[in-house]
Amino acid sequence: MSEQIFKACKELIDDAKLGCADLVFKDLCLEVLSRARNVVSEKQFNQLVAYAAEKMKDKIPFEVQPVPVQG
Repeated sequence: MSEQIFKACKELIDDAKLGCADLVFKDLCLEVLSRARNVVSEKQFNQLVAYAAEKMKDKIPFEVQPVPVQG
């Protein structure tokens, strides 16, 4: 069961990385980690912390869309 929860936590982190601004993403990571600490093994928790830290280092690729100027 804890393996499924571990995978779900990683998926939540991945989804947050793709769909949130940087500060919101970091806040969500902290929330996921605080809840995961109680339900996954110590080894899995440490892996999850390392995974979240790596994701926090990654830059979010985004495309700048030109804003049309109306005049």
